[in-house]
Amino acid sequence: MSDYLQQSLTGLGSGAVIAVLAIGIVLTFRASNVINLAHGAMGMYTAYVYFGLRNFDLAGADRGGDLVLPIIGLPTSVHVVDRPTVVTALVIALGVAAILGFVVYGLVFRPLRSAPPLARIVASLGVFLYLQSVMQLRVTAAGGGAAALQLTSLLPDGVVHLGDSAIPTASFVLAALAVAVAVGLGLVFRLTRFGLATRAAAEHEKGAVLTGLSPDRLGYLNWVIASVLAGAAVIAIAGMSSKLDPIDTSLLVVPALAAALLGGLNGFAATTVAGLAIGMSQSGLSTFQARAHWLPDFLPKGGLRESLPVILILIAITIRGSHLPTRESIVETRLPASPTPRHVFAWAGVLTAAAAVGLLTLDAQWRLAIVVSTIATLIALSSVVLTGYVGQISLAQYAFAGLAAFITARLAVNGMAFPWAPILGVTAAVGVGVLVGIPAVRVRGMALAIATLGAAVAIEALVFSAPTFNGISGVPRPRIFGIDLGFLSTGADNFRAAFGLFALLVLAVSMVAVANLRRSPSGLRWLAVRSNERAAAAVGIDVSSTKLLAFAVSSLLAGLGGSLLAYELPALSPQQFLVIGALAILALTYLGGIATLSGALLAGVMASGGIVTRLQGGATGDASSYQFAISGLVLIVVAILSPDGISLAARRGFARWRRA
Repeated sequence: MSDYLQQSLTGLGSGAVIAVLAIGIVLTFRASNVINLAHGAMGMYTAYVYFGLRNFDLAGADRGGDLVLPIIGLPTSVHVVDRPTVVTALVIALGVAAILGFVVYGLVFRPLRSAPPLARIVASLGVFLYLQSVMQLRVTAAGGGAAALQLTSLLPDGVVHLGDSAIPTASFVLAALAVAVAVGLGLVFRLTRFGLATRAAAEHEKGAVLTGLSPDRLGYLNWVIASVLAGAAVIAIAGMSSKLDPIDTSLLVVPALAAALLGGLNGFAATTVAGLAIGMSQSGLSTFQARAHWLPDFLPKGGLRESLPVILILIAITIRGSHLPTRESIVETRLPASPTPRHVFAWAGVLTAAAAVGLLTLDAQWRLAIVVSTIATLIALSSVVLTGYVGQISLAQYAFAGLAAFITARLAVNGMAFPWAPILGVTAAVGVGVLVGIPAVRVRGMALAIATLGAAVAIEALVFSAPTFNGISGVPRPRIFGIDLGFLSTGADNFRAAFGLFALLVLAVSMVAVANLRRSPSGLRWLAVRSNERAAAAVGIDVSSTKLLAFAVSSLLAGLGGSLLAYELPALSPQQFLVIGALAILALTYLGGIATLSGALLAGVMASGGIVTRLQGGATGDASSYQFAISGLVLIVVAILSPDGISLAARRGFARWRRA
């Protein structure tokens, strides 16, 4: 048996975990029409509960029996039982998972059953951000993450010999368990009243209600089952791989989404086969890349493995997608309001002047905060164009910014002068953005969000981790017409105002340009496509070119922000452009107002390390400890109560106050 086959069979274990997570995604989608991007994060929290109960509490004691609490303001953990056995800890952890699924559905997604796809997606992003950030806080406070936890496996330690190859027994056990789960759920959904009722409600909710079924009750049960499956899967893979990390574990949702999409978000058997195949293929690709010396040196280790789910996602949504929604699929839902920008030049002048005064009069830390908020606003503006104006939900904007940043920095270090290096960096971001946008011709809504999330993961794995780009520092200072625009200096002169003024100029020009686009025929076509693609096509609008233009403009804006980051940061590393940053950008923009220029401004002000961080007394430029977690909570509340965002809610409140 070849080494490739041996390695592929070893990947049955990870494939089984992907399959079980994918089954949970299918359950939640059937029950509530939600593709839960927080599914992996929910499993991650359950795994921390289990391993915390077994051998370590995240407050620092090693007595075991402590329950990790995911609620800000409460203690890190509480003691619930003295030295629990494996069975006791597992029962408690899966019970917590069931409660988590019940609470998340009841408080977050049940109120959003009839909400637009964007509201449901950002709500799941809110849950993702909250759980990931809270557990990151718990792990950091404990001084160690998975290294401090004894990630003992629940599975047998032996090996199965097939010819000359030795395959871990745990891989076959996990694969058998995944098949058993799929078969069991398949029988339940075919033979029991609960399963038949869930299928009926998924196909026609109003008809199910008329026959006496309760979609809410069915939703609760399915979310509980899905959450328990996610917890069990992550507990198994963490013990097997000895790896448990709040971010990486939460992103197991990406290959699980690929498996769920390949299974049609419907069948358990097809989803399980897809999950097992993905795990085996990823493991085989790792061996292939390690031994294929002819592959280019710039390809990072594990890059092919991480990008495989993305390729499968793109294939699945492209094959299953349709050019336009059918008449029956069009549901009238209220989209975020996008008022016509007014007095743009006046507002741009006033805000730019105020920020310029701050740069010229405040201390170095405040100058850094203003620059961080300026660049974040520019990147958030790209989400306003693409998601707010055109309705294309993209989770890859920060990846485009990172791409431009790395290319700009590498070209500048290699001797290319300013402004040619950032021009080429922005051009590369636009090119990749348009390529990523090509599937948008056929898909929309949740499917496009999944595709762009996968694209962000692929860019992170294939580009940001490449030896060519990893750890770039010493970027030459930008100069134009003999003026030094460098940002970094020493002492009180650090974070120089000249760079900040240049960044403000780029932002002001971009804001005015976007406002003019919004009022132009192109902007009106964007809004028409967002509102109803079929109606837009009927009046002669080329939907495909309209979408691709929006992707190009949004990638241009994100690339401008990334090129500025290349000169603002002292060094570039992959950790600065993780997928969590893309989720945070969209979350903050939605909080501010996803379809308004003021929403982008508020997102920049609230960005980690920006003006709000400075007002809170945090270390400017560093992530505020609770900022992501609080943003996740606020995002959920805004998605439910005020989907237009804070800026429009404040504007309406002020108008009511004036009329009173």
